[in-house]
Amino acid sequence: MSEHYFSSNPESAAHEHPMKVRLRGREYQVTGSDGVFAGNRVDKGTSVFLDKVPDPQVEAGQIALDLGCGWGPLTIALGAHAPQAELWAVDVNERALSLTKRNTHAAGVKAHVATPEDALAQLADREIRLIWSNPPIRIGKAALHELLGTWLAKLSADGEAFLVVQKNLGADSLARWLRETGWECAKIGSAKGFRILRVARS
Repeated sequence: MSEHYFSSNPESAAHEHPMKVRLRGREYQVTGSDGVFAGNRVDKGTSVFLDKVPDPQVEAGQIALDLGCGWGPLTIALGAHAPQAELWAVDVNERALSLTKRNTHAAGVKAHVATPEDALAQLADREIRLIWSNPPIRIGKAALHELLGTWLAKLSADGEAFLVVQKNLGADSLARWLRETGWECAKIGSAKGFRILRVARS
């Protein structure tokens, strides 16, 4: 199959997968689908991320964003643990956005769910306090660097981003690139072949 989960409109049939999942200590009934990243499970990277990432430090009205939301596991966990935040979830995949809307609603989490282009337009004059992301590494290094550069540039002075990246897919080289381009980047945890990176302004 030539299609990827980062296609904007997946061509594969939308075979949905109802799931009962546990996200950061709470259980949810959600729906995944073919054509979406990890559409029938909570992937290992997301599980490691939610186990290792610190509690979100976001004040009322500040923006917290899930970059590359898939069907919404990080969005749901972020909204549940920081309900005071203005929560955003972005993905290029229209099926993922539809599922995230359904799953956040079912979980009682309020979120703005949008394509990156629409979110950037609506947040043009706003800063982001917190980014959580299981980034789409397989889009390629150049595209990944462009994606992260675009969103990290919107961090507030005290903002921070937490990323989960598989070690054998370039976690260490990504951390090195972030530091070389002026970001403070530190590994805050690792498990099962994944690194959790914290990124902030230097």
